[in-house]
Amino acid sequence: MKVTKITNFPVQSKEGGVYYIVRVDTDAGIHGLGEVGIRSWGRAIANAVDHLGELVIGADPWETERLWQGMFRSGYFPADKVYCCAISAIDIALWDIKGKSVNMPTYKLLGGPVREKVVCYPHIQGTTKEQIVENCRKAVDEGWKFVRWGQPDPWGSFKPGGISVVEPDKSMRLAVDLMGEVREAVGPEIELCFDVHTQLEMPQVVRMCRAMEEFEPFFIEDPVRSENQGSYRNLRQQVNLPIAAGEQWASKWPFREVIEGDLIDYARIDLCIVGGITEAAKITHWAETHYINIVPHNPLGPVSAAACVALCMASTNVGVQEMPRKPGSTATELFPQQIEWEEGFAWCPDTPGLGVDMDMDVAERSVVDPQTWPPFLRREDGSLTNW
Repeated sequence: MKVTKITNFPVQSKEGGVYYIVRVDTDAGIHGLGEVGIRSWGRAIANAVDHLGELVIGADPWETERLWQGMFRSGYFPADKVYCCAISAIDIALWDIKGKSVNMPTYKLLGGPVREKVVCYPHIQGTTKEQIVENCRKAVDEGWKFVRWGQPDPWGSFKPGGISVVEPDKSMRLAVDLMGEVREAVGPEIELCFDVHTQLEMPQVVRMCRAMEEFEPFFIEDPVRSENQGSYRNLRQQVNLPIAAGEQWASKWPFREVIEGDLIDYARIDLCIVGGITEAAKITHWAETHYINIVPHNPLGPVSAAACVALCMASTNVGVQEMPRKPGSTATELFPQQIEWEEGFAWCPDTPGLGVDMDMDVAERSVVDPQTWPPFLRREDGSLTNW
């Protein structure tokens, strides 16, 4: 069996969601799907997928390790985030093919299931405290065991392509108040996850985390910027809350310092950025030696969700899986086959491959330009902050 074709499919669902899918075809009539992690860099990543295709087309899709090493290292310069996104999508598709070619779920090729299902958290939306609290209540009523929301922008909404204002001191105080209200609304048994999204400076993060201790969150996500992994050593010395980080890191190497230094509690591996299933599995097992659990980053679509859940089903050190919305509840015209969900848990079906497929007729009619800009965030003085 050989790879014959690699195709980019940035597609938009009828609900408006954009999913950047890469399809890999073989001469055996078996295809696999992967997903790209940074959709807003779509044109650059499309070029990288085409470039890497020169190495992969004609190869045996079972040789995932050799192909990963070739894609990452063959240009002499180690792959950057653009190329790692392309590697990720191709690698995930190859793992999908491997499962289909032997009529087995991909998670069984990763060592087999250590759990029957994976607990998940949803994305709680809202532009006011009242909306977020009410949406947390609704999520609990629907069966979710976790709730998660992001750093508040003092209650305006993001303006895609425009400019919103997030002032760190005000946002930090609002975040503390909001966590208290959510805890009161959902009770002590529901786990709370809070995403800072790298928008605060170290002093505000420290103050905020100390103030949030009484509410016992499951973790604080991306509390500081990601460029300098050593900053987590400074943070670790000053706060007593569980820390989750890693979604912006490509390949295993940026994880080295935080794993070996025990600087985080949860590794936020993004399978669609870090280098696919091949690389994510290595980081997961490495983290296990330090009793660090994984919380795979999944803000994307059904293919990403399936790959993440497959890894979690076959890994012992799992905290919770990010799942923005219930699988099977959106983009069903594009992805008529998706993984399963019930009462806050997801699992891959006992079908060959990842357990997700795309309707090619619909996909070809739904192709869009993936190149976009996320919201621009500023502080009150006009300076830039992360979105």
